[in-house]
Amino acid sequence: MIIRPQDYLVRLRTRPNTLYISQNQSVLATDSDGFISDGADHGLFVHQTRLLSLYRYLINDRPWRPVALSNVEQHTWLGYYIALPPGINEERDPGSGQMEVISQQTLELRLSRYVGDGFHEDVDITNFTQQRTVFTLTLEVDADFADIDETKGYRQQKGDNKREWLEAGGVWELRFDYRVEHTYHNQEGTGTKRLHRGLVLRVENAASTPSYGDKRISFDVELGPKGKWHACINLIPYIDGKSLQPLYSCRSFAGTNSEYDRRRKIFLSEATQFTAPQSETLTPVVVGALEQAKRDLVALRLYNLDQGERAWTLCAGLPVFVALFGRDSLTAAWQAAIVSPDMMKGTLPELARWQGREVNDWRDEQPGKMLHEAHTGPTKVLNISARLRYYGSITTSGFYPVAVSELWHWTGDKELIRPFIEPALKCLKWLDEYGDLDGDGFYEYLTHSEQGVVHQAWKDSADAIVYEDGSQAKPPIATCEEQGFAYLAKLHMSEVLWWLDEKDEAKRLFHEAEELKKRFNEAFWMEDEGFFALGLDPQKRQIKSITSNPGHCLATAIVDDALVPRTALRFIADDLFSGWGVRTLSSEHPAYNPYSYHRGSVWPVEHGTFAVAFARYGYHRVVELIAQAQFEAAALFDFYRLPELFSGHQRDEDHPFPAFYPQACSPQAWSASSVFCLLQAILGLYPYAPLNMLLVDPFMPEWLPEITLENLRVGDAVVTIRFYRRENGRGDYEVLDKRGTLHVVRQPSPWSLTASFAERLKDALTSLLPGK
Repeated sequence: MIIRPQDYLVRLRTRPNTLYISQNQSVLATDSDGFISDGADHGLFVHQTRLLSLYRYLINDRPWRPVALSNVEQHTWLGYYIALPPGINEERDPGSGQMEVISQQTLELRLSRYVGDGFHEDVDITNFTQQRTVFTLTLEVDADFADIDETKGYRQQKGDNKREWLEAGGVWELRFDYRVEHTYHNQEGTGTKRLHRGLVLRVENAASTPSYGDKRISFDVELGPKGKWHACINLIPYIDGKSLQPLYSCRSFAGTNSEYDRRRKIFLSEATQFTAPQSETLTPVVVGALEQAKRDLVALRLYNLDQGERAWTLCAGLPVFVALFGRDSLTAAWQAAIVSPDMMKGTLPELARWQGREVNDWRDEQPGKMLHEAHTGPTKVLNISARLRYYGSITTSGFYPVAVSELWHWTGDKELIRPFIEPALKCLKWLDEYGDLDGDGFYEYLTHSEQGVVHQAWKDSADAIVYEDGSQAKPPIATCEEQGFAYLAKLHMSEVLWWLDEKDEAKRLFHEAEELKKRFNEAFWMEDEGFFALGLDPQKRQIKSITSNPGHCLATAIVDDALVPRTALRFIADDLFSGWGVRTLSSEHPAYNPYSYHRGSVWPVEHGTFAVAFARYGYHRVVELIAQAQFEAAALFDFYRLPELFSGHQRDEDHPFPAFYPQACSPQAWSASSVFCLLQAILGLYPYAPLNMLLVDPFMPEWLPEITLENLRVGDAVVTIRFYRRENGRGDYEVLDKRGTLHVVRQPSPWSLTASFAERLKDALTSLLPGK
C-alpha cells in the first residue's frame, strides 16, 4: 500500500521558534511563547525598524504558561495562557486523570492581537476559580530601534533613545523617542543623514491603574470568583514624521471597515475562485494550496504603495523581506495573473517610479536599470547601507518587459499598457548599453559597489555560481537564464509594439531576439552533457555545472527546438529531481549541499516556470510529475503553504519528508504564486485578450480529476470553466458561465513537440461545439 503525503502525520512549519503576524510594513515576530525576550532577534518591526525589543507578561514576576497560540488571519492572533492563582495550594490529589492543579484552579490570560500599521492588543484575565485572588500583572517592555539587519549582527547605528511615562484623563502612555545622526563617507560622496523614529505605548480602558519603572508596566489586580479584568494596549509607531495609528480596536477578529480590510475583501471577492468535488485524490490539497496562496499574496500587500483599489504590489516574504523587491514582485505578479491582473497593474508603475536615472556605483545604478530592492530600515535611511535604493540585479530589467507583455495578453488594453512601454524600452536599452559588458552579445553582471551583491542573476547568493569541480566562479558572468529573459523580453516587446503600430521598432527587436537565440545555442550548449551550461565565465569558458537554470531557458523558448528533448528530460534524472522537486544543483556535484540557498535546495518558484516550459513543448507527463511533487510537498506544510525553499534530500524510505533551509520565509510571494502556474500548465490555459481568446488544452492527471475556475477574467470577459478527466483519461472542459466576449478554444501549444496535426485539427473543431 502506498502512503500518500496527504495521509502522513507530517506537518512542517518554517521558523518553528517564531510566531508572526503582519500587515503592510508592520510585522510582530515573537518567540514561540508569543512574547519577545530581551536579547532575542524578534520584535515589532515597522518599516524594518525594531520598535519593540522586549514584550512579555508576568504574574507576580513569574511567566504565564502558554496553552494555545495561533494566528486567526495573517494580521490577527490569539493566545491563551494560564497560571495558578497565588495562594492556591498546589499539593492536591491529581485524581484518576492525573490532573494538574492548574487545570482545575485556573487563572486565564487571553491576548488578542491585531496588526494594521499600528498594533492593538486586548488583554483579558478571567478567574476561573471559586476563590478571590490578588496579584501583580507586569508587562516588560522596551524599544531599541535596531535595523532588522542589526538584530543578527553588530549594531551599526546608535542614537539617543528617550523614554517618558505620562498620564492624562485615564490614559497612560510610555513614549519612546529615538534620534540618530550619521555622517557617511562612501562611493556616493560625503554627507550627513538623520533619522527620527518613535513609539507610543498607550494603556486604555484599564481596570486598574498602571505604574511604570525600569522597563516594567505593572497593574495590581484583584479578582473575585469568575471575575474579569481588561485593558487595551495600543502601539503607535512614529516613522519619519508620521504617526501610524492602529486600524483595529477591541474585539476585531470579525473584521472592520478599515481601508486595508476593504481592499483585501475586494481582491478576494473578485479573484478567480478554485473549487472541486471532494475526493480521495490530491484534489483537496490542490484547492487548499491555491486558495491559501491567494490569501498569502494579499497578506503580503504593501498598501502604502497601492496605485489604486485594483492595482497593488507586494513584499517578497515574511518575516524578514518586508520590502519592495523588483524581480520578486514582478515574478509573483505574472505567475498569479490567472487569479487577477491587479498585481501587475500595481507592480509595473511602482517599479517604473524607481527606474535608474544616473550612474551611481554605490547603488549599482545606471540609467534604465530596474530596481532590485528598496528598504526603509535605519541603516538604509542613514546611508550606512546602499540598500535604501539598490539596483544589483540583472533579472529585473530583463523581466520587466515580459511582465508588460503578460499584462497585455491578459487585458488587451492598449491604454493600460502604454505608460509602461517607455520604461520597458529603457530596460532593453540598459541591457544593450550596460548589461553587455564586453560587447560579445551576451548579458553579464559585475558589481561596482563597495557593498554590492556579488552574483546578480537569478541565483544571487555569494557561493551560488560554481564550476564543475566545486570552485567558485567570479564575475563578470553571463548566466544562461538571463540570456533567456533578455530574449523573451525582446520577442514579446516586439509583439506588443506591433499592436501599437510601432512596426520598425518591433521588427528590430524581433531580429535582435532571433540573433541572440542563435548565439546562445552555439555558446551555451554542452553536447557531452546533453544540457546547457550554467554560464560563461570572464574568459568565455563554459561553467559546466548541472543546475536548474536551463529550465528558465526552456520557459523563455531561447532553446533551439532540436535541443529541447534532451534538455527537458534531463530535469527528471535522479541527480536533479529529488522526488519533491528540481534541485538547484545536481546532487552529484562536489558543491552540492541540500541545506544551501542555491546549491542543491528546491525552490517552489522555479517549478511554476518549469511547468509552463514543459507544457509549452507538450511534455505533459513531466508537467504532471513536477506538479504532483510540489502539491504533495505542500501537503506536508502548515496551511498547504509552500515555503521560500526547502532541502534537496532525496525522497525515499530514509527521507519521508524534506528538511528546511533554516531561514526560509513563509509566506513567500513567489512561492505562493508558483502554484497558479502549476495549475495553468496542467490546464494548458493561456489568454490572448487582444483577440478576445482563451486557449486551453487540459491534461488532467488521476490525482486531479476535476477542478472549476470561477470568475476568471480575460480582457473585459468573466468566465467559469469546469475542467475534468474523462473515463478514457483524456482531459476536457465545459464553459459553465460567460459574461462578455470571449472565445474559449482548445488548442495545443503552437510549440508542442508531441501534438500531431490531427490532434490540432480535432481540438479546433471540438471547440466549436456547444458548451465550449
